[in-house]
Amino acid sequence: MASRNTMLTTFEPDRIIQPIYTGGDVALDREARLLATCLGEEAVLTDLESGRTLARLEGDGEVLTALAITPSASHLILCSRSLSMRIYSLQPSHHDLPTLAPTLLRTLKPHATPVITIAIDSTGTLLGTGSADGVIKVWDIRGGFVTHTLRGHNGVISALHFFESTATETTGEKASKQKKKHRKDVEAEVDTMTGIVHGDTATARFRLASGSEDGKIRIWDLSKRKSIATLDSHVSVVRSFDFSASLDILVSASRDKTAIVWDAHSWAVKRLIPVIEVVESVGFVGNSAFVFTGGEFGKLRIWDSATGREITEEQPNGGEGDEIQHVLHNAGTDFLLSVHADQSLLFHSTSSLSGTSPSSKIEALPLIRRISGTHDEIIDLAFVTPERSLLALATNSESIRLVTLAAQDAEPSPVPSGTYFGADVALLRGHEDIIICLDVDWSGCWIATGAKDNTARLWRIDHARGSYEHYATYTGHAESLGAIALAQQPSSSKSSIPDPLENPPRFLLTGSQDKTVKRWNVGKASKPDTKSETQPLSRAIYTRKAHDKDINAISVSYDNTLFASASQDRTVKIWSVEDGEVQGILRGHRRGVWSVMFAPKDTPAISGDSTGPASTRHGVVLTGSGDKTVKIWSLTDYSCLRTLEGHTNSVLKVLWMPLRPAEDTTRRPVQIASAGGDGLVKIWDANTGEPACTLDNHTDRIWALAVDPSTNTLVSGGGDSVVTFWKDTTAHTMAATAAASTARVEQEQQLLNYMHAGSYREAIVLALTLHHPARLLLLFQGVVDRSPPEEGSLSGVKAVDEVLMQLSDEQLLELLRRLRDWNTNARTAVVAQRILNVIVRGYPAERLVGLRGRGWKEVVDGLRAYTERHYKRMVELMDESYLVDYTLRQMEEVGLVDGENGLGEIAMVS
Repeated sequence: MASRNTMLTTFEPDRIIQPIYTGGDVALDREARLLATCLGEEAVLTDLESGRTLARLEGDGEVLTALAITPSASHLILCSRSLSMRIYSLQPSHHDLPTLAPTLLRTLKPHATPVITIAIDSTGTLLGTGSADGVIKVWDIRGGFVTHTLRGHNGVISALHFFESTATETTGEKASKQKKKHRKDVEAEVDTMTGIVHGDTATARFRLASGSEDGKIRIWDLSKRKSIATLDSHVSVVRSFDFSASLDILVSASRDKTAIVWDAHSWAVKRLIPVIEVVESVGFVGNSAFVFTGGEFGKLRIWDSATGREITEEQPNGGEGDEIQHVLHNAGTDFLLSVHADQSLLFHSTSSLSGTSPSSKIEALPLIRRISGTHDEIIDLAFVTPERSLLALATNSESIRLVTLAAQDAEPSPVPSGTYFGADVALLRGHEDIIICLDVDWSGCWIATGAKDNTARLWRIDHARGSYEHYATYTGHAESLGAIALAQQPSSSKSSIPDPLENPPRFLLTGSQDKTVKRWNVGKASKPDTKSETQPLSRAIYTRKAHDKDINAISVSYDNTLFASASQDRTVKIWSVEDGEVQGILRGHRRGVWSVMFAPKDTPAISGDSTGPASTRHGVVLTGSGDKTVKIWSLTDYSCLRTLEGHTNSVLKVLWMPLRPAEDTTRRPVQIASAGGDGLVKIWDANTGEPACTLDNHTDRIWALAVDPSTNTLVSGGGDSVVTFWKDTTAHTMAATAAASTARVEQEQQLLNYMHAGSYREAIVLALTLHHPARLLLLFQGVVDRSPPEEGSLSGVKAVDEVLMQLSDEQLLELLRRLRDWNTNARTAVVAQRILNVIVRGYPAERLVGLRGRGWKEVVDGLRAYTERHYKRMVELMDESYLVDYTLRQMEEVGLVDGENGLGEIAMVS
């Protein structure tokens, strides 16, 4: 019988793609390199160039309601539903990796109700907060105190914006100042709260625009601490402001489907722009007269503020989730950042606006980059392209997201390139409902998807040319598709191997909730480069009533001759690909089967639970079920070879790990991987049925699992929106284990040499390092039993006393732990007490007290308890010795013993 393989299999999380934004405010610094986003109750700071998470700030248990960052990225302000406002100082960390070290400066309670909106002025010194109670407060960010409390609105404050007006005073205002000339000296004094010099023309122009849910806008003079204008042309919630210093105009946007341009001199309406959609964000593009708007239809539109005319051409309305909630723009950047309801962030280039006249028309601003704030619940995933350089994600939406797995070199650009690991590359749009399943062919150039819209689609991926296009649609199922599979080998045509892009997979298999499976032959369409491109004919070759319940998975054998369908009816059926006839049925699961997978080519023989190695000539199938088990089946007689138990919830995905090449010397067994509703990934030894390792990095069920055959990298994705890349570290672990074992043997031999040579210093330190209490006890036993002991030594040997007096804190604490253990046994307590006496007498109390916080209390409690017990035993022995002494004296008096012979005389008498 073959010996059991004891090689340790290890995987470690190598890289993780995780959410950075789930809704709420988004902020950019002045350089547009630092992105601050809300992630539930947490805040995340991301480097837009590298995609690296620089900092993650934990919340206070309540969702964030507002977030802002100063232009210089020196401070971050967070407001949550718990009525708290936290101000952080952002400083670069001292680690090698570029990260930030946020420091909490102060926590405040700004309002009696949650803060709805906040704004920071251009200097980064003033912070405005607007609350649901209709009150506005202005704060000094560095000082943390209130400089203004502004009241006047009757409803929720929905928008705030600081600006510096260039308007000159009106004649009426000048006359009023002349009447109050006697107050000039008082007004010229510096306000100690705000730092604003009253009466100074350079600082008296600081303004704050505020909007509320009743549609009213108020302009506040921060120097005078009062409202200088009330604008009431909007009839719905005011959502956004922006001010143009060069044009001296203010633009506002409202949910009444209009944007209004205001004259900053008279505060009269200068131009009304009929946007004809609910507007959530408005602003000026750089220093130009162009105004952008974004709203409910998901369109970023450009307008001429002078004429109110739209510059961009007509755009189609976006779908569900495309609504624009925020648009961010810094004057020194060449892009607009739009934030959408589906938590995606889109970068639009504004370079086409340079040199554009207000009377001309331009196309919609080109999209240059996309960031997915969260990938939502990940239902399925697969590696794409021949090099496996992309990852396709089905994310509980109508689209497939392609993300890159390799960073690319890019030229320096004013727009962050976003070519980092995990960056969005493309979005495959076409389905009208949520995509449930996907599969990739052998070449990695073709993706098949099945969705709840009852259709399957085939996509052609040419990553080298940046082409990601829809190829064909397959319609015929009466209900949503739950399983899909492509051919796993190229067609017989020799041209398909060198050029898979021009040779689509031979066939496509689909399974649906209508209980049927269909086979579709994939024909060739006209060349994609031609305008007369037509889709290939999408007609099913055959349709078979397959199961009594929903079909969850389909797998094709490596030679394209068989396919398996797994269903909620607890069975798996094996079919002929050619004619669609049932070849066998796998029965044994007690609940629905979620996943099925054929074994790869050249899989070695696998032994059963009670039998020897089974033949794999006809193939082996792997299944995962809702009964929490994984089963391996033989296609020779359709019997279950082995049942693997260990998951605590449904097994949702199974796959075979890549077989090792023949020249590999690790002799790794055949392994399989499974993912379950318990959020765990397990690697199993297929021959023994024992788990090789368990991988844990998810907080929700894992729906998707894939493996890169070239690197053995395992990828898992689940309901927590996290994609984890598990790196196979088995070889490294084996090498490290072997090296550590060799080093330990050498150290143990060195320890014996030190003990034999009497090198106490080296022996004690090495025994503590190797955690060898037995050897250390043997060494101390010889020292304590030394006769006669060296004069002046506490332990028995002066050299040992000197070593014990020079231990580090870690070594001293480790020794005290050993003394505690030895002290529990009466046979070794003498050694423990002798060494403890050396430590107590040799170290000052301050040094021993300094060990607190490192398990010191447990050590002291253990030593004290048994020391008191030993002391009590010695006292009892002392008392008993007095009784013996008294008895001997009495016996001397009656002549029964001789005082000189003592007990020996008693023995003769007896």
